[in-house]
Amino acid sequence: MAVRIRLTRLGRKKKPFYRIVVADSECKRDGKFLDVLGTYDPLQDPVVVKVDNTKLEDWMGRGALPTTTVKSILKKITATE
Repeated sequence: MAVRIRLTRLGRKKKPFYRIVVADSECKRDGKFLDVLGTYDPLQDPVVVKVDNTKLEDWMGRGALPTTTVKSILKKITATE
């Protein structure tokens, strides 16, 4: 079972809002997940990203790999801090 850190979409049509979740790589995009790590709101100006760093480090330590999109989002928020 490969575990990935990825986005799941919420919100309504044309108004996306995402959760950053830990899920099995074979599950659907909006399907079952293991844990919620944070949120990503691309419609705010500036973009709002909230992440629980302790949970993120814990899951990365267990071997969860972020998708390319999540990796770029996390890279941007660490560069601004």
